[in-house]
Amino acid sequence: MTTARTPDATSAGHFTIGGDLDLARIGYGCMKLTGWPQGARRPDHDTALAVLRRAVELGVNHLDTSYYYRRDGVAANDLIREALHPYPAGLAIVTKVGPIMEGEENREPGTRIGLTAGGLRRAVEANLSSLGVDRLDLVNLRMDGAVTPAEGSMESALETLSGLRDEGMIRHLGISNVSAPQLARALAVAPIVSVQNLYNVGRRRHEDMVDSCARAGIAFVPFFPISEFDEDVTARLAGVAARHGATVPQVALAWLLARSPSILVIPGTGSVAHLEENIAAGDVRLSAGDLTELAG
Repeated sequence: MTTARTPDATSAGHFTIGGDLDLARIGYGCMKLTGWPQGARRPDHDTALAVLRRAVELGVNHLDTSYYYRRDGVAANDLIREALHPYPAGLAIVTKVGPIMEGEENREPGTRIGLTAGGLRRAVEANLSSLGVDRLDLVNLRMDGAVTPAEGSMESALETLSGLRDEGMIRHLGISNVSAPQLARALAVAPIVSVQNLYNVGRRRHEDMVDSCARAGIAFVPFFPISEFDEDVTARLAGVAARHGATVPQVALAWLLARSPSILVIPGTGSVAHLEENIAAGDVRLSAGDLTELAG
């Protein structure tokens, strides 16, 4: 009788960010622990803690979060701190700031936190305080919606975040939800070690950026890695999954891991069983024929 192999987040290998953050290529996104975005199913408190602890037990050392991930009194950063603090050596907690990425309690009356120097500082301080750390491993500047001149620019925001890095509050900088020209502009201002954009087997608008990041040694971290597939993509995924004895989400994650060595995946879930299934995607080895079929 064969025993099922315990899932291992390191089975897909590692990628080093910024020269000193050695990350397993399978991480965990914490957004779903809070029922955010609106309408998402939220696990109960004990289950959320169990998911985080199990992720680390299985080799995950890359947690993606934000102070903005909070709903109805449940906050991702608070759950991370309760489940894992004091944090194990080598665990990287990645967060994000930007025009909409902070809670209402941090807003000054009549203003919007975002790309102003004061807003960004408050955003970073809120993440530091809620996570219980002195320095954030990686902060992604997420660009969302139109930014008014009064709120500053992407370049001025990166200059502010670079100053906070020089103060010791941030270790590395990344950027999220950006175009290729924006990435080029960002690189002219500060060292960028990761890009976090919408990308998956069914939504491949950023193909060129995936390749350019790999050439530059920049991590590419796709959000929504296993969602929003149309019927044709789902059918192709299901066909490949059937041959491998895998699930559709596992094949979607395996495709991303095969797509580029600099891709890090951060699937989220509020279930321990689903977490283990996602991590086991690292054992799914797609053939050249599989990849051709999935490309459509």
